[in-house]
Amino acid sequence: MVVGKVSEFIGSLYYLCVTLLRFKNIMKLKNYLLLLALLLAVGVRAQVPTGDKYPKREFRAAWIQAVNGQFRGVPTERLKQTLISQLNSLQGAGINAIIFQVRPEADALYASQHEPWSRFLTGTQGQMPSPMWDPMQFMIEECRKRNMEFHAWINPYRVKTSLKNKLAPEHIYHQHPEWFVTYGDQLYFDPALPESREYICKIVTDIVSRYDVDAIHMDDYFYPYPNPGEDFPDHVSFAQYGRGYSNKADWRRDNVNVLIKEIHETVRRYNVNVFIKQMHDSINSVKPWVKFGVSPFGIYRNKKNDPNGSDTRGLQNYDDLYADVLMWINNGWVDYNIPQIYWEIGHPAADYDNLIHWWARHAASRPLFIGQDVMRTVNKADARNPLQNQMPAKMKLQRSLPTVQGSCQWYAAAVVDNAGNYRTMLEKEYHRYPALIPESPFMDDKAPGKVKKVKMVWTYEGPVLFWTAPKAKDEMDKAVQYVVYRFDKKEKVNLDDASHIVAITRDHFYPLPYNDGKTKYQYVVTALDRLHNESKGTKKKVKL
Repeated sequence: MVVGKVSEFIGSLYYLCVTLLRFKNIMKLKNYLLLLALLLAVGVRAQVPTGDKYPKREFRAAWIQAVNGQFRGVPTERLKQTLISQLNSLQGAGINAIIFQVRPEADALYASQHEPWSRFLTGTQGQMPSPMWDPMQFMIEECRKRNMEFHAWINPYRVKTSLKNKLAPEHIYHQHPEWFVTYGDQLYFDPALPESREYICKIVTDIVSRYDVDAIHMDDYFYPYPNPGEDFPDHVSFAQYGRGYSNKADWRRDNVNVLIKEIHETVRRYNVNVFIKQMHDSINSVKPWVKFGVSPFGIYRNKKNDPNGSDTRGLQNYDDLYADVLMWINNGWVDYNIPQIYWEIGHPAADYDNLIHWWARHAASRPLFIGQDVMRTVNKADARNPLQNQMPAKMKLQRSLPTVQGSCQWYAAAVVDNAGNYRTMLEKEYHRYPALIPESPFMDDKAPGKVKKVKMVWTYEGPVLFWTAPKAKDEMDKAVQYVVYRFDKKEKVNLDDASHIVAITRDHFYPLPYNDGKTKYQYVVTALDRLHNESKGTKKKVKL
């Protein structure tokens, strides 16, 4: 346990040092060393970051899935209103990112250039929605209105969740049936084939090039969950594409590793091909801010198979799904990781407490968020306080670990429905104040310039704070959001205190609340770029 605590502490130092380096022009080296020495001196006490129960930066996401059939056959306008209602509820609960399922079965809940419309949207694969609309584009626009990130969630290999499902005539299966294999009652791309990987990367290119997504997201379906007594039918592929491997399990893992690496490179470098096709629009063909994230099954390896594994007894990413998640993280092939730790605290085979500590120790070289199961959380009592569910205990654990930077709720509708008072607790307690998305310094750590010309203007609707965007050399330096803070006249300005955030907005103005015209306040406005780097603040004193 002591070793684990030290590892978590060291992980927090890593992120602290990265952050400190951003301020190299205003802090002297000796100040770095003094601060580092102080942190080492306090040791384990530093595991809880400042003890702040309301972190200023926290990933607060929710998954909106299609495979449960909630969209299927619903008239367009009614579905739009349903999605708007869900987003409004999630916004009120403090959610700042949406992970929306757009490709469940090598099909599309968007106007794909390569794949048919999804049966999970219209009821029949290949059938265009009528009246025509694009759910992904609609959700991107609605998320932008609410200052939420939009992550396009795709399933890479799955083609049929049941062999009874019919594929549209234009489906890629009919052009290349040799790319696919049947396993159990499902149909999959063969992960071993270079053609499969090339095709999946083409789909990613299509999404990133044509849509203003913040991330490409993949869930836990890599090689399929094993059917007892049935081996995945890839012996022909192994003979043809074995690449010198004698162990089929190692070869399968490498197949997935290659795909993950290629998708990461596609997200980063797709713009070369797009630029050739879109010479007239070079700005939109370069998107180095787009992230690539995964949400793997919650167990990497059990300790009985690996001394460094978790003290669990369950299905394993590494051995059963052939997903070497730690390799992807340590090689920088993914930009965030959301392990699905869906069990309860005290589960006999997969204890939430054990697993969140394990991931915090072993997966800290890229941003780590936790996949939370809303229904399991509210249906399980806290062992220490049987009169309440496990939400408070899980949130306490999550926020006590410096390398855990947020969570994602499975599933969004359970939050919206306020199962077990979950949404109310988010709104009133855990997400009481807004939070900025955590930074990604390994992608970009340069903050935008300060906002300019901050002034209060009296309008016919009352006082309004206006400002001008900072100048930017390129798209990465461009301010896309603004944070507005408010302080009392004599109050110390502390931009690390989330309780002073009154707005995160894409507008260049903020309506001010009027009191008696005599009360003095200090407002501070900062700028955020696409990767949520924050500028220095610009102050303005006002009387309201």
